[in-house]
Amino acid sequence: MDHELHHGDYLAVHEVSTPDELQACVVRFAQRLQFQTVSLTTVLERPGQEPEFRSVHNTPAAYRESFANLDDAKLDPVSQHCKHSHRPLVWDQSTYVHAGQGEAWEHQAQHGYRTGIAVVHHLPNGRHMMFGLDRAARLVPNSAEVTRALAAAQLFATYALEPAMRLLAPPELEQHKGLALSPRELEVLRWTMEGKTAWEIGRILGIAENTAIRHAHNASRKLGCSSKHHAVVKALRLGLIQ
Repeated sequence: MDHELHHGDYLAVHEVSTPDELQACVVRFAQRLQFQTVSLTTVLERPGQEPEFRSVHNTPAAYRESFANLDDAKLDPVSQHCKHSHRPLVWDQSTYVHAGQGEAWEHQAQHGYRTGIAVVHHLPNGRHMMFGLDRAARLVPNSAEVTRALAAAQLFATYALEPAMRLLAPPELEQHKGLALSPRELEVLRWTMEGKTAWEIGRILGIAENTAIRHAHNASRKLGCSSKHHAVVKALRLGLIQ
């Protein structure tokens, strides 16, 4: 793994303005972590309709048909984990064998998909984002390399969430007409951006820690975000905070 990742490597994805730029940034980040293939996928679920998937990825041409096969995804243990859990996943052959999908792993392993990391964000209104890093070289369970790569992937996915939804999700979902954050909610986001905890923000603003947590939650909900850190990134893009 590349030990020279800097804050700028994560901020770069926040600055992209087209799907092609998003793809280039995602691929560059994955390769710096020594993962050969990567995908970032947004999912939109509407009642009574089939889910809508949009992706940027560098899937090998010979594997793209399998990558896009939604029937296979319904059996794929990594896809199913992302559908039903918020937790990141480090997967390998055993993940597929335990799910009775050993043959599926054998097929994808021929194209370099032997092990990987999957991170997922579940948002309001049936929106989701999945970020997957894959490679042929073995990942040693519980090793320092896996710990660092997993932390890096989670952080990058948080920064990538807003631009991914903006560029890949249908645009009408990203409109926030009548959006109004209270002055206190904006203050909490500003101090969150500075790295302060809810307890510290409470001390700074003279409010209870639980009140600071509630303001962060309300701001996240109004912005359609899954976490206070995602809310900070989105508030920056919308010009709500500086």
